Amino acid sequence: MRVSRIAAAAGLGWLLVAGAAVAADSPTIDALDWLSGDWVSERDARWTEEHWTHPRGGAMLGLGRSGKEARMLGFELMRITTETDGSIIFWGAPGGRRPVPFKLVSQNGTEVAFENPQHGFPKRIAYKREGDRLTATVSGGDESAKSWTYERRHEAVSPGRRSKN
Repeated sequence: MRVSRIAAAAGLGWLLVAGAAVAADSPTIDALDWLSGDWVSERDARWTEEHWTHPRGGAMLGLGRSGKEARMLGFELMRITTETDGSIIFWGAPGGRRPVPFKLVSQNGTEVAFENPQHGFPKRIAYKREGDRLTATVSGGDESAKSWTYERRHEAVSPGRRSKN
């Protein structure tokens, strides 16, 4: 009986150590803080912006919009959440439509990718940050990939508007 208790205790100890190792290697939403901030891409008269909050409460909120000159042509509501099972999901809702989930498939430093193989286009959404530059890429299916390269916006006012300081 005593040997069984010792074996059970050793087994429980091993499970706790193995569980801690897995938890340490599991991705966390806090590791995506590098994505937070204001990002803008401007070329000719066209512009695209993404704004991401810092992780808090197991979530990051994002807003994207694009336009030409003074007119907005499209927008997307986004969020990245930690689900009850511990998985991290990117939810995209272009034009405010029903959100589509993309599961985190890779996270490495300042690169992250989410996939949904059942979705039409895109099937993959990826972000990569290099200094003050952020590249977002959507890809999948038979359609080609599309990328946007953003620069970090450091100013606290909208482009073309003067600060009231």
